[in-house]
Amino acid sequence: MQKFDLNAALQKIQEAFDARFPEYQGLSGKEIERKAVLEGKMTEAALVELYSKAFDVPVLEEDEIILPETREDITLAFFNANDCVVLEYDEELVTLLAASPYTLGEVSFQMKRMWQCDISVRFVRKPFLERLLSKLQNEEDEAEEEQSAEDENTLRTLAGEARIVRLVNDIFTRALELGASDIHIEPGEDSVSVRCRVDGVLTEIINVPLNQFPAIASRIKLLGGLNIAESRLPQDGRTNVSLGRMQLDMRISTIPILTGESIVLRLLNKESVRFDLAQLGMSEAHLKQFEKLIRIPHGIILVVGPTGSGKTTTLYSVINQLNDARKKIITIEDPVEYRTPGLCQVQVNHKVGVTFAAGLRSIVRQDPDVILVGEIRDKETADIAINAALTGHLVLSTLHTNDAVGAVTRLLDMGVENFLVSSALFGVLSQRLVRKICPVCHGKKQPVKCRKCNGTGFKGRSGIFELLILNDEIRNAVNRNASSSELEKIAVSHGMITLAEDGAAKVAAGVTTQDELNRSTAEL
Repeated sequence: MQKFDLNAALQKIQEAFDARFPEYQGLSGKEIERKAVLEGKMTEAALVELYSKAFDVPVLEEDEIILPETREDITLAFFNANDCVVLEYDEELVTLLAASPYTLGEVSFQMKRMWQCDISVRFVRKPFLERLLSKLQNEEDEAEEEQSAEDENTLRTLAGEARIVRLVNDIFTRALELGASDIHIEPGEDSVSVRCRVDGVLTEIINVPLNQFPAIASRIKLLGGLNIAESRLPQDGRTNVSLGRMQLDMRISTIPILTGESIVLRLLNKESVRFDLAQLGMSEAHLKQFEKLIRIPHGIILVVGPTGSGKTTTLYSVINQLNDARKKIITIEDPVEYRTPGLCQVQVNHKVGVTFAAGLRSIVRQDPDVILVGEIRDKETADIAINAALTGHLVLSTLHTNDAVGAVTRLLDMGVENFLVSSALFGVLSQRLVRKICPVCHGKKQPVKCRKCNGTGFKGRSGIFELLILNDEIRNAVNRNASSSELEKIAVSHGMITLAEDGAAKVAAGVTTQDELNRSTAEL
């Protein structure tokens, strides 16, 4: 049985409080304890004497207290949560050091369940107990830091091994040879899969034993300036890697998963990306219309489509065409993927309050001619962008919608007024990316795997496009809240070529296949 009667002791304490503090009549002992100490009506030492008397235990001399080594089967967090710590223990009895009796019921239950022994208690002042717990926490942290330092040194050694350096460099080289946009490194139950995204489709390039993952992960984290000893939290970094004469700019992202960490490297190879509108795959009619559209002095032009549809490349191709010494061009992006001379590029940083909306509000005061907003995600950003467009700035941005007229609906759904949308919005380019038929094997099976396309039958990608240009009839329809289908009918009647039609034209021209077009436009 327990070495104290908790209910009897709490009753004695309540009676003593009621007699001493009639002004607190009706409050619980725990509430009286807090108020009496805060209001200076009772000292911490007097509380210890009261509790010790109620439990019939001696008052300890604080400077003579020595705590035993912490047992591994109970955490310091448990003691912190319950304002107590183990003072003494053996196989039959655990003596707790506590500052208050009001958590002892739960503590006793948990301790008896874990250690199958009886419980005793001694009381000390709360500030003293807090100092003890703080000291224990510091000792625990120091032990963890020592262990972490040992682990980090081990990981650094593994990451520096010649075979690991060669393996990681080989992964980078093979990704470059394939023209990959991303590398995915994923530990499974038995092995590590390394996949590359080539022309929008993932393909495995290597599979290595699972025991090599810590070294591979550490090598990549070191390159990206990440914490190699941290695998419990997501991390992000960026680095440049030299591979022969090639300079590879990489963005690194890690997240914890059940089998370890998923590592994704975004390859930002400027040499493989051409920001040229004429190279995006636009038809002659689309290119002529779009080049005329981007020459407007003010207004909003949107590029829309799902993630991975090439919106950023299109926007940078526009910026590249507009970029000259006579214009002030400022971008706000999350993240800044391509660093470009002549531009003022702002990185979104939520930790310090630099959101799209906050950054855009400041950008407007910088006297820009052209503003690129990485994405309009909310009404606040949309309102500021529209205001900028109506006050003499050309604003370029993106939205996640399936088609061009869907951008109008999306802005209205955000809460932007119809007349503001119709006044500020000048054009919407909707796009997708389709893989192009390999120019060497022409997508046909051959006895030897085609080196150009790695046997996939496709090499490179082309855009398919839909360009909505707002005219008076469409603006009037927006003002009267016309449906998306009605807006599309009006646009088509004025010559808009739909995504499906542009895709069909590229199939007919032998640029891509019908199956590839179907894959890219499955949601339409």
